This record gives sequence, C-alpha cells and structure tokens, in this order.
Amino acid sequence: MPLYKSINPNSQTTVKIWKIDESYDDLMQSIQLKPESLKRVLGMKSELHRRGFLSVRCLLAEFGYQDSDLFYDEHGKPHLKDGKQISITHSFNFSAVIISDLIIGIDIEKQRDKITIIAHKFIDYESDYLNEDDKHYVEKLTAIWCIKESLYKLFATPGLSFKEHCLVIPFSNNDNQTIAWIDYKTKKRRYSIHFFTFEGFTCAYAIF
Repeated sequence: MPLYKSINPNSQTTVKIWKIDESYDDLMQSIQLKPESLKRVLGMKSELHRRGFLSVRCLLAEFGYQDSDLFYDEHGKPHLKDGKQISITHSFNFSAVIISDLIIGIDIEKQRDKITIIAHKFIDYESDYLNEDDKHYVEKLTAIWCIKESLYKLFATPGLSFKEHCLVIPFSNNDNQTIAWIDYKTKKRRYSIHFFTFEGFTCAYAIF
C-alpha cells in the first residue's frame, strides 16, 4: 500500500498522504465499506473520484480506523466516533487525512496554470504581496487556495468567503509555514498554517 508520507506537526496531530497507484478493484478489495459508503462510491461516475474515496478509507486504516468510524454532519464535515478531529482531501492521484485533538483542516491541489484565471475570486489582501511575473506565481496561488480551503473545512460555517473572510499573511518562496486569519461576523481567529509542495502538488493544513 503506497503510504506516501506521514507527518507529525505536534504531539496531538498526524497527517498521512496516500499516492493512489492502485486500481479501483484493488482498492475495493483492501477495505470494508459500510452500506451507505458502498452506495456512494458505486454511484460515482468518475473512476478517479472512486479511487480517491477508497484511498481515504485506506488512510483511515493506517490510523487504526474503519469506514464505520467515520460520519458526516449536515454541512458535510467529517467526524470520528471517538471524538477526534479529522479533515480529508484528495486531488487526482493523491489523498490525505489529518487527525488531531485540535481543530484542523487540510487540502491538496494540483498546481495548474488555470488557477490564475480564478485568482480574483479568492484573493484580496494577498494581491498586495503577489507578483504575476514571479516564476512561482502559480505555486503561491495554489498554496493560498489550499490554505483557504483548509480554513473553510476547519471553520465549517455556511457563508464563509475565501475572498472576504480568509486572510493569508505574506510568505516567501522558501517558507513552509505562515499565519492565516478568519474574520467572519463577530469571530476573528488566528490559525497556524503548514504547507509544502511535492510532485507538482501543494498540501496545506491549518491548526487551531
């Protein structure tokens, strides 16, 4: 099983990343799904999405959990029955799970030029320190998107806007940590952010 990377940012938190090399059939044979999960995966039209879904269950097994230990609330936020915090992500041939006693969120995205087309939809303050002529521009945009997506998953509040309510403090090309804020209605919260790149992908996770 291709566990790609395991990270322990602190004593209460573990991140595990899976590289999805297996076929759909091989993944299906390696795990046991509860009936509603089986129905969900069989209803997916994209094999890439099916494999991503199943690889997340493989990651759960790496943590010592089963699919039956995972459930989702009315906002689609995942939870574990033992009360631990969990966040899940997958993009193309990578998936990741973060589990912690703390409040957390995670995202993986493939670095693609087309993110420049939608940048105006999710950056505001960040445009002050971004340079479109920087050769790392796409990489930085992808990092900001991942950071804001991880905040969105963590905050799990309808109406939260990447552009209006999430702010990422400036970071340099060599950084792998920064600070981000959520400023939403009466709530203003500061989050520690870790991010890194690998094989043309970016992963970011937020910890509160």
